[in-house]
Amino acid sequence: MIETSGWILFLAGLLGGGHCMGMCGGIVAALTLNLPPETGRWRIMLAYNLGRIGSYALIGALLGGLAATGLALLDIRGLQLTLALLANLMLVAMGLYLAGLSGAVNLIERLGVPIWRRLQPLLGRLLPVRSPQSALLAGMVWGWLPCGLVYSASLSALATGSASGGALAMLAFGLGTLPNLLLMGAFADSLRRWMQQRPVRLTAGLVVAGIGAWQLLRALI
Repeated sequence: MIETSGWILFLAGLLGGGHCMGMCGGIVAALTLNLPPETGRWRIMLAYNLGRIGSYALIGALLGGLAATGLALLDIRGLQLTLALLANLMLVAMGLYLAGLSGAVNLIERLGVPIWRRLQPLLGRLLPVRSPQSALLAGMVWGWLPCGLVYSASLSALATGSASGGALAMLAFGLGTLPNLLLMGAFADSLRRWMQQRPVRLTAGLVVAGIGAWQLLRALI
């Protein structure tokens, strides 16, 4: 079975920077807004991202563990191949969304809205952030925000068929999103404008979609 390798998930997270800024721009701004000089902006940003990526890894472990249970009960080859195909179809859909060519991913993001409604009040109680500890907790909550890019990577975590494999898959994805969000804390306005330019979005999205299509061919051949 063809799994989506860690470097592909890392690259998908990196190239999805424009989407990440749209989804996480508000929390990044809230974290750094009116911080006292002695607090340390970079410590706050690192703590937030550590919490966010930790939640991604937890999601990956839960989904990978769920798939492991299914693999123990059902036909392994058939289920694994189905999961691989779904994961890479989602990657293609996400690439087209990033490129501005399709809005289908917005429908998928709605699936996580009920969970987010329960978690959102908790995030509100953590703001404004005044310490790395509260930034870590805010990041852990924010990691469950409904996001098509995260859901794409989550299907790849599911396709690993193990809790450890799922956690590592989502860790790789989370690390890919890290550079953009760290830079956004320092260069928010200029970086956001550059990432949302049409040629940049189109190139990044088509690369992600191309990776998904390539993986689909590998799984089918």
